[in-house]
This record gives sequence, structure tokens and C-alpha cells, in this order.
Amino acid sequence: MLRVTVSGSGAPRVVLGPGETLLIGRAPDQALPERDATEQLRLTALALPRVAGHVSRLLGEVAVGEEVVRLRWRGSTGAQLSSLFDAPGGARRVTLSEGMVALLDEGDNQLLVLQGRQHPDGTFTDLLVSVDVELVDTPAVVASWVPQPDPDSAPTTEAPRLEPWSREWYVALALAEPWLSGEDDYPRPPSNREIYERILDWRGHAWNLERAQRVDDAIRVVARMAFGIADDPFTQVEGRVQNVRFAVGRRSAEVQLVTSSDLSAVLGAQARGEGLRPVLGSSPG
Repeated sequence: MLRVTVSGSGAPRVVLGPGETLLIGRAPDQALPERDATEQLRLTALALPRVAGHVSRLLGEVAVGEEVVRLRWRGSTGAQLSSLFDAPGGARRVTLSEGMVALLDEGDNQLLVLQGRQHPDGTFTDLLVSVDVELVDTPAVVASWVPQPDPDSAPTTEAPRLEPWSREWYVALALAEPWLSGEDDYPRPPSNREIYERILDWRGHAWNLERAQRVDDAIRVVARMAFGIADDPFTQVEGRVQNVRFAVGRRSAEVQLVTSSDLSAVLGAQARGEGLRPVLGSSPG
């Protein structure tokens, strides 16, 4: 039978067996009133400690069956699922979005909640949750409980985002365009000149980005917002800066500093010849 062990930094260790379901999030007990009494008896709620206010109350559900373990992602918070298994290549990584369901592999599955941990100084880092799946001969020792719902838990706040239509927002959009448009098979981060020309094409004006140093300055602002101060790649760079720009572009899409909806809005405004006119309800700057 399957035994699933879930652990995270500062969080209690939870062991699940077949028929058990684990709710994970900032205040996952909020989902309990929606379940009938029989189902609630098979639930475990794990409230992650020191999470940021923008993390969803209910991030996901880990459901243990007789032969498979399923992760259903219910939160709007960005996350990645990584696992190691005995197969060619030996690893996979999946970007999770609301409504996705993934089967967990036997072994260590790592769930990374992007910018999910908030520190006392107000900065954010990624939050790691480990889900270990193993096949055992003896019944699992299940540590399950049903907490009392907390109706007074704080509502989910907005995640850190760049100001729409700002210079840095456009630079992030140009960097992340391959991932936002689905053309990321072999993406190459655009050069400073290409970023300038792309923004000029989109809006008819590109501030002072014809100067390469101004593009670099904007990318550094985007990097700090995307990774947080502690993990800012420009302060930890080893090797080519081009590799850092690749990481900043991908990360900007993953944490939704810019989104595919933003790209569609910009392209739509360009097609209509609106240029600098705002279409997202904010000043174009």
C-alpha cells in the first residue's frame, strides 16, 4: 500500500495512507465546511507557517488512493512540481495552475510555492513542501485531524506585481514574451536593442530605452521583484549575464509579474493603432 509523508520548513510532518486527503495552504480549513461529515473524517489540513498574505487559503489537495497519489491544485498562487524517478532523464518539472491535476511519482516530489514565504523584513522567498511517496507492506500510521474552521482568517491579498504600463512592466513583457506566447522550446533572451525595438513597436515610444544602460537598470528592477532581494540573480551571478536574463524572463512569467493576458492586451492595442492609450484601466506612463 502507499504511504505519503508531507513535510515543509517549520510545518508539522504529516503521514497519510490510502483514502486520506491532505489540504495544503495558508488557511486550508476554510474548505472544510464544503465537505460532508463523512468526507471530513478523512481529511487532514496543513496550514503552512509564515506564508505571505497573497498565498491562497487553499493551495491544493493531496489525495492518496490504493495505487496512485493525486495532487489537485486549487490556488491562484504560482507553483512548480518537481519529482525524481527511475526513468530516462530522471526528473520532471511541471508549472501548476488553478484546476490542474498531477499524479505524483514514487519517491520525493517537491512542491515549490513561488514567493510563498514572507520574512520579517517584508521580502519574499519560495516555499518548499516535500511530498514523499513510498510503497510499503504495512499499514501507514496516519496522523490525521479535523481542525475547527477559522472564518476570521485574513483574505488573500494581491501578489507583488509591476505597475501596468510602466517602463519596467514593458521590459518584463519583452523578456518573458517567449514563455507567455508559448514559443519557449528554445528561447533566447532578447538583447537590450531588441527589447527597445520591441517596446517601440508596441507603443510608439520607448522612454529612454535606446540607451542600453537604462534597459539593464529596468531588468535589475524586474529581477528583484521576480526573485526577491535574497535570491536576486544579479547579486549571485556566476557565468554569463545572458543566463541571468534568461532566468529573469522565465521567472517573470512563472510568478505572473506579467501574464499572457497582458501580452494580448498590448498586441490588441497595437493592432488597433492605439499606441500609448491604456487598455487595462491604468495609465500607460
